[in-house]
Amino acid sequence: MRRGAGYGAAGSMGLYLVVKVGWVVAGLLGHPPDGFGTAGWVVLNAVTVVMAAAGIALGLALAQPWGRRLPGVPVVLVCWVGAGFLVPMLPYVLVSSLLEGEGVVRAEEALIGVGFGGMGVGLAVAVPIYLWERWPRAFAGDGPARSSTVITMGAVVAGGLGVLWVYWGMGGTLGLDRAFLDGHERLLNVSSGLWALLGAWSGWALTRRRPPWLRRWVPVVIGFAASGSLFAWSCWKLPMVLLRPGGFVSAEYAGVAVAEHVLGIAVGVTLLAAVLPSHEEG
Repeated sequence: MRRGAGYGAAGSMGLYLVVKVGWVVAGLLGHPPDGFGTAGWVVLNAVTVVMAAAGIALGLALAQPWGRRLPGVPVVLVCWVGAGFLVPMLPYVLVSSLLEGEGVVRAEEALIGVGFGGMGVGLAVAVPIYLWERWPRAFAGDGPARSSTVITMGAVVAGGLGVLWVYWGMGGTLGLDRAFLDGHERLLNVSSGLWALLGAWSGWALTRRRPPWLRRWVPVVIGFAASGSLFAWSCWKLPMVLLRPGGFVSAEYAGVAVAEHVLGIAVGVTLLAAVLPSHEEG
């Protein structure tokens, strides 16, 4: 199952890579879309080309035997960021597709959708199995509670971000520069908020004495994806807010957007510390 999911993730991301390479070539030939300068369009898509190539390499590493021999730290970090980008987006993609219904979809949009969806599903299956096979003691048993004031504070901040994002998704406007968000923006906020709340719960569960029925692997897997989502998407959105490529304007006031994404990065790293095994746990 791990091998099949890894190969599926790599193949799906290959479709996304084809589209992005095409967009870079179009930009270099002087055909960026309206609102983008040639340099900005090429740089933005060149970054995603590198990310797609890394995703393909990750899928192959999860599937093939040599992936087990790679150094642990870079493998965990790439898995964490990749899963954080894509796995939490799967419910959003499913719900948004159901709400949109049928419509005209361009070929490149279809390839991007298949690329993201296939990579997300592949990582959702392959990453936990890979990590479980390589570091089984981090997932097995109840383990001791790892009490930490820093992790507890991180969980509280993650919960606050989650409540704020759900509030915006449900129609709240405090902190927003626009009175109304469109349907996609509201759905994204609800999705991000729920994952932040799951991250807060995982941090709490891993630093408290858990009930006998709650196995350690449950908050570990949820916390890995949720903390990765907070970190990865905040790292992506913060430069967008600061640099404003193509005239990008966030829905939030600029100061609010910077604060939430800086906190998202910090909280993601903090909650990862609760998920990673200690030296004693292996």
